[in-house]
Amino acid sequence: MGELNFFLGLQVKQTADGIFLNQSKYIQDMLKRFDMLSSSSAKTPISTSHNLNSESESEPVDQYTYRAMIGSLMYLTTSRPDIMFSVCLCSRYQSAPKESHMKAVKRIFKYLKGQPKLGLWYAKNNDFSLVAYTDSDYGGCYLDKKSTSGGCQFLGNRLVSWQCKKQTCVSTSTAEAEYIAASSCCGQVLWIQNQMLDYGITFLETPMYADNTTDLFTKAFDEARFFFLITAIGMMNFG
Repeated sequence: MGELNFFLGLQVKQTADGIFLNQSKYIQDMLKRFDMLSSSSAKTPISTSHNLNSESESEPVDQYTYRAMIGSLMYLTTSRPDIMFSVCLCSRYQSAPKESHMKAVKRIFKYLKGQPKLGLWYAKNNDFSLVAYTDSDYGGCYLDKKSTSGGCQFLGNRLVSWQCKKQTCVSTSTAEAEYIAASSCCGQVLWIQNQMLDYGITFLETPMYADNTTDLFTKAFDEARFFFLITAIGMMNFG
């Protein structure tokens, strides 16, 4: 059958240094399908001041076209983690999309037109250390004030997994929102650890990085409290 070059819209470029995955052909077909080939390009997939919500006063748009565009973008996140947040945000309004939501979706298409060849590079090396990163906004959803969790996991310098999902509860502080995101990221790390056991690779200590000072101090406090509890139980048993 020869070397793998194309599989279900995913282009595979194999070299002596590693493997590069992208979906540039899929992007071109998608732009042509939704008549976006002649549109201008955008530098970012979403504005930092988007203010998207379901109670927008703009006119409604065809929900079938909107859902088709979202579905196409969701498949593209297989190799494009840079649009993960914006696609997940726009996908929340599929039941009753408005012009403001469609404008945000079209901006993602414009961004893809300007950056069609970005993808994932998996270098050929022996570094298989598992590292995780987690983050969260605070009350990012303008309607219900729920936060959005984000996380990614690397094997060495290779990105192997990424997530973006709105949290199911309302956080009362940034520390709580970050804690919920960290727990979700931890679950993904445990899943990867179990998967790698099948290949004889064990990650007993996987670092997980966050940028919230309160969480870091709380983690240190919890570890100290746990150590004190174990010591106290040991002393009671000894006595």
